[in-house]
Amino acid sequence: MCNIMSNDDTFTFEISLSVLNHLGRNLYRSFITVLGEAVSNSWDADAVNVWIYIDRKRGTLVIKDDGIGMSRDDFQHKFLKIGYSKRSGGEIASTRGRPYIGRKGIGKLALLSCAQKVAVISRKKGSSYVGGVIDNRSLDEAITDDIKPQEYSLDPWKSEDFARFRDNHHHGTILRFEGIREGIKHRSDFLKRMIALYFKFSLLDKSFNILIDDELITLDHLNVLAQKTEFAWKINDLTDPYVDDRLTALKEKIKPLTTHQAITGFIASVEKPRDLSVISTDDRVSIDLFVNGRLRERDVLKHIPTARVVENYLYGQIHFNELDDEKDRFTTSRESIVSDDPKYKTLLESLRPDIIGPILDDWDKWRRKHRETGDSENQSISPKERKSQELYNVVSNEYVLPKGSPNRSKVDTWVQDLAVDAKFNFGSYAECFVSENLIRQYIQKKQLQLSPEAKKEVEKRKKNERRFKGKGGISIDVRKNEIDLGYLSMDYLANLVDKRDANKEACLSRDANEYKPIRDAMMHTALLTNEAKLRLTSVYDNIKGRVKRLLSTDRPDS
Repeated sequence: MCNIMSNDDTFTFEISLSVLNHLGRNLYRSFITVLGEAVSNSWDADAVNVWIYIDRKRGTLVIKDDGIGMSRDDFQHKFLKIGYSKRSGGEIASTRGRPYIGRKGIGKLALLSCAQKVAVISRKKGSSYVGGVIDNRSLDEAITDDIKPQEYSLDPWKSEDFARFRDNHHHGTILRFEGIREGIKHRSDFLKRMIALYFKFSLLDKSFNILIDDELITLDHLNVLAQKTEFAWKINDLTDPYVDDRLTALKEKIKPLTTHQAITGFIASVEKPRDLSVISTDDRVSIDLFVNGRLRERDVLKHIPTARVVENYLYGQIHFNELDDEKDRFTTSRESIVSDDPKYKTLLESLRPDIIGPILDDWDKWRRKHRETGDSENQSISPKERKSQELYNVVSNEYVLPKGSPNRSKVDTWVQDLAVDAKFNFGSYAECFVSENLIRQYIQKKQLQLSPEAKKEVEKRKKNERRFKGKGGISIDVRKNEIDLGYLSMDYLANLVDKRDANKEACLSRDANEYKPIRDAMMHTALLTNEAKLRLTSVYDNIKGRVKRLLSTDRPDS
């Protein structure tokens, strides 16, 4: 006889309180993410002001807003209902027209991740406060004992804990965190800067204010970062008060960049990588992704790494509101976007050619222009030119006049005007130094004898040296090695190792004679014409090739 299930039998899901751990209580690691959940709730509740108070000695954090507040029914069936979403009824914006930031209805669990106790009280206009206290210790016990959610009650809130925060608070919500984790006990100046960076909607929307210890967060809290910013790029006609009003002393004009993606934003670079460090912490400002004004992904470059030095200098924001549509693309922890989401991948793929690529080239060019180290992996100039320019930058920076000097700007212009010639002359001098000294070493090794003409030149130069040393009162030795070869330049040295009939065949001596007048001008620090530079380069390439062959064989023409 088989058993037949009765029609009266009904079954329902039963969720353990331990799910709270998996959904959020143990997922959140960033305090900014936790703070973001609270501030986002205030935004969605049409608050005008959000006050944040931190008492590091007592280990408490209070977040208070003047939003619409919650009734008893709201508190039980909306706030405490895990998974409740304001969008479930098709609403996408608040009464003020603000796009809702909250989505899954589990972000509130982040609040439980940063403190031992979280007390919540709220009131609607004309009503009394409702609320309770969530104690993580008692919640842990309830989870261990496998108590059903409906059997777990919040502790009553204490009036004295909220005494000073309830003054003139006619509607809105107050959260009090007690026993906050060590990593959250940041200095208030750190939090002010972080909030100014990551809660941009509070700076863009004048109807929403965030205050820390009653100080309004404004763009002024980003002045230190702005002062250390050298270059900036705007993406798709961004309008941003930080970029427009604070980045006004850059070394180059802000450059616009365009992409077919429906994004806006900016990317900027600082003078030194350490300028991105956030006030004596390990945290660093990076290029971050925002959706509807809320931070959704820190450091998007980690998904499209270039392995180029410039990455260590960049920060900025990418705003891409199209990620907030009917599909939930955000991870459970709410700290990032699902990595394999097609729309997100398309965005990342477009950033490299449209945004990052041009920035890499501009940054290197601008850094070199302003006598700073650029990107050695950028192939726009040769390694020799780059190193020559870097050496010139180091030397010329020693001639920068003090700030306030009436001639500072003029001298800076002179130094800048010399940069192009220095890039050529410094490298050419190095080539002369290396090639001529290698030839001297070769002649010594081969024990080649000086020609009568060479000996005559040596005596002439020695005589001039004695005369000028006497005139200058110099008694010290000038030359490291007092050998005759040290007084001969390439034209004489070349005749000793590779002298042929220049009218009949190419040889080192012919190249050296052609090279000499331009080389002498350069050695006397004269500025060369473009034609002379091209000729010098061409002839020296020949000399270099012949010297290399000479050094690799016993016979220069073998």
